[in-house]
Amino acid sequence: MVATSDRVHIAIFGNCNSGKSSLLNALAQQAVAVVSDVAGTTTDIVQKSIELPEVGAAVLIDTPGLDDNSELGALRTAQSHKVLAKADVAIVLLPVEEPFMQRLSALEIPVIRVSSKADISPATESSAIAVSATTGEGIDNLLRAIAAAVSTEERLITDGICSAGDCVLLVMPQDSSAPKGRLIKPQVEVIRELLDRGCTPVCCQPQGMASALDALCKPPKAIITDSSAFAAVKPLVPQGVTLTSFSILFARYKGDIELFREGAKVLLALPATARILIAEACSHIPQSEDIGRVKLPRLLRKKLGEGITIDTVGGNDFPEDLTPYDIIIHCGACMFNRRYVLSRIVQAKQQGVPMTNYGVAISALLGIE
Repeated sequence: MVATSDRVHIAIFGNCNSGKSSLLNALAQQAVAVVSDVAGTTTDIVQKSIELPEVGAAVLIDTPGLDDNSELGALRTAQSHKVLAKADVAIVLLPVEEPFMQRLSALEIPVIRVSSKADISPATESSAIAVSATTGEGIDNLLRAIAAAVSTEERLITDGICSAGDCVLLVMPQDSSAPKGRLIKPQVEVIRELLDRGCTPVCCQPQGMASALDALCKPPKAIITDSSAFAAVKPLVPQGVTLTSFSILFARYKGDIELFREGAKVLLALPATARILIAEACSHIPQSEDIGRVKLPRLLRKKLGEGITIDTVGGNDFPEDLTPYDIIIHCGACMFNRRYVLSRIVQAKQQGVPMTNYGVAISALLGIE
């Protein structure tokens, strides 16, 4: 099953009672969202994972009305605007206020303009796709427009690291911070991609790395480790073998690796009074060896001193005002789609706040090139 973070995010925007929820149900061909004639029926974000023709794995997102004037309308509208950060494609049910369309343009989000309820009212714009969720009119045209708007760029997590036939050693600590009975998402995705590419993944924990290398007839093409194990893994890496981490690979896959490298340089030069924001993509209860709450802060204080201030946010929580921070250290973002990560990068750049990534930061703090 394709993870939500790897699906094309298609968000539906419009005013109250414009037919957003009905359109989502029509595209999904099932009753996913509640539909009524009462304005403001959709009060929260509704998501539905689906396979779409010529698009593949996607997630449809229904949003509250942009013109919700109810008591909680401002909060609901704010939720709709937050969806912009992760939308790969925006379906806009006309009419909407021009400032919203201008914001879509500024964010460079592909827009599909739709005139809904085509069975009972004429199209509002000649360029809009006339659609009726009731009769199905225009749904095929809308699906073709979605396929045309979706990027066909193929991205690989392990691009440039290995080729078909190569052996890759994966060093994966299974300490108290690891989820019980399963591997974390980046590990699973890398293993699957290596298999799909015709590579041979060999897995071990840091304490078993020497034995794993001895068991191989020749050194692996590359070694991919959890960032927290860099210090233990580095001395055992055979000469000429590429060493990287899951977090660094995802930094490149989901974000901007060069920007993160520049951010790591800034990190090393921060004063002992620095204020640092650690941003995690997933929400979880921290464990004793949690990388974002324990291991990384420990390294930061060892390098920069006990006087630094470290704040941590998780999931979709991310401050609108980043200026109080000297730097942001983001996780690998395996739970986010790429557009969401890039939107955070843009926000940080616009506010003049450097950003780096768990893996890049840890390797810099440990002096590992």
